[in-house]
Amino acid sequence: MKKYYLLLCLLVSCVQLLSAQSLAEKTKGLQKFSGFFPFYWDEKGGRILLEIDKLDQEVLYVSSLPNGVGSNDLGLDRGQIGQTRIVKFVRSGPKILLLQPNYKFRALSDNADERNSVEQAFAQSVVWGFKAEAQEGNRVLIDLTPFLLRDSHQIGDKLEALNQGSFRAEETRSAVFMPNTKSFPQNTEFEAVITLVGKAKGREISSVTPDPNAVTVHMHHSLIQLPDAQYQPRAFDPRAGYYAHEYMDYATPINQPIMKRHLVRHRLQKKDPNAAVSDPVEPLVYYLDRGAPEPVRSALLEGAAWWNQAFEAAGYRNAFQVKLLPEGADPMDIRYNLIQWVHRSTRGWSYGSSIVDPRTGEIIKGQVSLGSLRVRQDFLIAEGLLQPYEDGKPTSSEMLQMGVARLRQLAAHEVGHTLGLYHNYSASTKERSSVMDYPMPRIKLRPDGTIDLSDAYAVGIGNWDKRAILYGYQDFGPQTNEAAGLKAIMNETLKDGYVFMADADARAVGSAHPAAHLWDDGANAAAELNRLMDVRRKLLAGFSEKALAPGQPMAMLEEVLVPIYLLQRYQVEAASKEIGGLYYTYAVKGDGQTITQFVEPAEQWKAFEALMRTISPRELVFSEELLAKIPPRPINYGRSRETFPTRTGLTFDPLGAAESAAATTLELLLNPQRAARLEEYHARQTAQPGLAAVLDKLLQRTWHSKPETGYVGQLQLLVNTLTLQKLLALAAAPTAPANVRALTALKVDELKTWLQKEEKRTKDEARKATLFAALRTISQFEAAPEKFQPEPALPMPDGAPIGDTGCEGF
Repeated sequence: MKKYYLLLCLLVSCVQLLSAQSLAEKTKGLQKFSGFFPFYWDEKGGRILLEIDKLDQEVLYVSSLPNGVGSNDLGLDRGQIGQTRIVKFVRSGPKILLLQPNYKFRALSDNADERNSVEQAFAQSVVWGFKAEAQEGNRVLIDLTPFLLRDSHQIGDKLEALNQGSFRAEETRSAVFMPNTKSFPQNTEFEAVITLVGKAKGREISSVTPDPNAVTVHMHHSLIQLPDAQYQPRAFDPRAGYYAHEYMDYATPINQPIMKRHLVRHRLQKKDPNAAVSDPVEPLVYYLDRGAPEPVRSALLEGAAWWNQAFEAAGYRNAFQVKLLPEGADPMDIRYNLIQWVHRSTRGWSYGSSIVDPRTGEIIKGQVSLGSLRVRQDFLIAEGLLQPYEDGKPTSSEMLQMGVARLRQLAAHEVGHTLGLYHNYSASTKERSSVMDYPMPRIKLRPDGTIDLSDAYAVGIGNWDKRAILYGYQDFGPQTNEAAGLKAIMNETLKDGYVFMADADARAVGSAHPAAHLWDDGANAAAELNRLMDVRRKLLAGFSEKALAPGQPMAMLEEVLVPIYLLQRYQVEAASKEIGGLYYTYAVKGDGQTITQFVEPAEQWKAFEALMRTISPRELVFSEELLAKIPPRPINYGRSRETFPTRTGLTFDPLGAAESAAATTLELLLNPQRAARLEEYHARQTAQPGLAAVLDKLLQRTWHSKPETGYVGQLQLLVNTLTLQKLLALAAAPTAPANVRALTALKVDELKTWLQKEEKRTKDEARKATLFAALRTISQFEAAPEKFQPEPALPMPDGAPIGDTGCEGF
């Protein structure tokens, strides 16, 4: 026993000796990096030893993905910013915990007990735990390496959720990446090469990795000094067009809202706040990725710089600047607001993200990611519009001009997000008043029938954007009451007729606002749909191999044809919102805005007629001359999600293309939410179109219309069949209210009676077969309405971003 006791004492002494080592002894011979957090590089051991001289001091921690996966579908792009957190290192004996306080719930009070009561009421999070390698007073040394070599971006979880396989970070194939591991006075940056290993099973991950079972990326970690307390949060207003920073303040008096909301925005002040025009104390400077080639580089620099127009209108001089990223600068460095050019294997969204102080909503860094394939899609659309490849004639430069024009607008749009601005999807109905809308290229017909793209995309910042920047960034100075100044700005904005409508009011297919939509144009959705259909008809009538560059396989004509045949797709969605539509605003009590208002019945019926035009067999037809020029796909040019789905095997399927287009119109028209509103609004105001009237007119324009023959007749039978399927889907929809299901079922029963009569007297075999199949489908529905599932229609090829892009989604 005595021996064991002596051995134990010896072990304890050794542990005490090790723990008593000074920082200097522990880091002897290691490369030191001074800065915000000093650290040491142990090259022999491949370790980062972090010196913590800021115990219990809150700092900002941001993780990011400097080297991505390269697939839009997987959403793991180069430069993607991860979660932004406030953290602090706290010590408990030999352990050091990286603790994340809970800033969602606070008590902004001078009473410490009141603050503590809230802090103790809600959970906090320990992000990671460390063992002290050495200690000297309030300075502690920890091994940061395991923290850096983990899957901090949760790529494994994301890939598994997307059915791409099960992956985990493997330490033996991961290492610190020293070229991007640095320390500066206000921020310390770490980067690691991380390899996630597993068993891949998804097509997407296999398409972008040399070995899909070993996915190697870079992950970056930033420890950043928090901004000083001089930033003044600005009260959020739902009409102003900004993202909101929210938290609950339990020290709020009972007669005031406990939820606090402030604008998300940069810090910007005038040197002379009393001057009408002043230089800023410190300008907002954005830096462009050096990897963007010309003419992309110039377009992005120009488009992003448009925002200076808005800041000039707010009384700033040279407050917003755009420059090329300095050579050798780290794009992940917190000091640089960044516009980066991101490559993927397929076209996809661009987006604007920000690193935001969780305490105040202050934007610390804006970061824009622009998909590089975006310009190629605009170029392809322009090829279809202009069909410029004619033997013996020079190729027009208009395609490139259109693509570059969109890039300028795209850069401005995404930078707008990083200034704190939300999408404004009603701007297209008021003179394209905001770059924060999703713009459809404005395509005009000249008197001679040729296409005019000179006004495809707007140039410069919009008037709504100027009003929004004025609200968010005006420096009122000490002589002006800020609340009164903001109210005056908003009153003027409303007086000028500007309305802000965000994503929730525009994206859902069943949404109701007639002016809130993506990728639309024009003050009136129905009128613009008819105009686009005129343009589309002209384009399809003359569509030929002149849309293909010399040397391209003729089958590739389909890629150029898709956006032309579906030119109306987004305007169809916009026009559908007129039917059962409700105009409304984010009105605040007493601001004088229209709160809610039904769409006029006459406008709804105009929209209905415009929608019916899009499913007319004579609008869905392809010419025989065009069909003869689209052969099956040659080897190595397979079908993709950019081409039409087909039911005819290798050959181009004109009926399949028509099916996907017509089905989309019918799905939008017969959306359960829209149907419910039609019934509600008709009950409240009889002049409003009711569901019964809409269904009767739909059946008159489809099943009850005069039978056609030949190719057009086949299209007519197709549209009729789709109409029945969508009617039955509505009658069986669990989300539709009982009155909608009942009324739709009644109309189906009336159609059944008509079908039975028609089946007996028709002589045309194809029509008789369609009538027979329709009756059989109705019988299946009647047997079990609650279980009925109509046959799905062929989907449209991928659209958004078609001619455009998406955020956070766009």
